[in-house]
Amino acid sequence: MAQMNISIPDKLKAWVESRVADGSYASSSDYVRDLVRADQRYQAQLDSLRAEIQAGRESGISERSLANIVDETRAKYKARAED
Repeated sequence: MAQMNISIPDKLKAWVESRVADGSYASSSDYVRDLVRADQRYQAQLDSLRAEIQAGRESGISERSLANIVDETRAKYKARAED
């Protein structure tokens, strides 16, 4: 496993140490790994959202009205609830 040395302010160090002390994490390294993984998940979700927004922009202008879209969506979810 690779190693990385970081510098953080005393208040952040104290926070990390408190998370380890309360049993939430086994070590400060475990805490930092968890933060990096959470950031990776967040970035993946953000990338997916951006891709969906771009696909929507590229799909053109719909011929349906907002009222039609809302009605169709309500009908779809009502049908699911009845199943």
